[in-house]
Amino acid sequence: MIKSEYLSLIQERMGQRRYIHSINVAESAVELARHYGADEEKAEIAGILHDCCKEIPREEMLQIMTQGGIILDAVEKGTSKLWHPIAGSVYSRDILGIDDADILNAIRYHTTGRTGMSLLEKIIFVADFISAERDYDGVDIMRKKAFECLEDAMLFGLQFTITDLAKRKMTIHSNALDCYNDVIMCLEKKGLL
Repeated sequence: MIKSEYLSLIQERMGQRRYIHSINVAESAVELARHYGADEEKAEIAGILHDCCKEIPREEMLQIMTQGGIILDAVEKGTSKLWHPIAGSVYSRDILGIDDADILNAIRYHTTGRTGMSLLEKIIFVADFISAERDYDGVDIMRKKAFECLEDAMLFGLQFTITDLAKRKMTIHSNALDCYNDVIMCLEKKGLL
């Protein structure tokens, strides 16, 4: 498929607000890829598709994951907000025929992160935080950090997310905590902490 086909596909699968967000994430991902020397085409595809299953019914997400051989852990089973990236990755692989593991992982882990993320995975994780329509408190800081050091931007995003989830007494997936620790160790290794 070419980019325009992916755009048509997601436009059919989501509302206008989410569609604009997906375009904006793809644009931010391309900018970050250019800045950090990553594959711009892969970044654009992953950005376009990162939320491709976000607005489908939960039952459909479960069906996509089950048919794709996914076994949810306890936190994932109880937190349906974590389903869309997993279902999106499986949908992209099984329905769209994308076989690039880096693109699939970038889609799958754009919400929680994980330990050992590739450059593309980090780019999509951060691009989702800095897309043009975002207006949360601290977005300007995040946008600045995104082009200074990806890991520092990830740390800022993870601190925001983990703190918010903890305040609301919601579960925090172990992937997010592992990602946080991995980013801390990376920044320490670079002498940035």
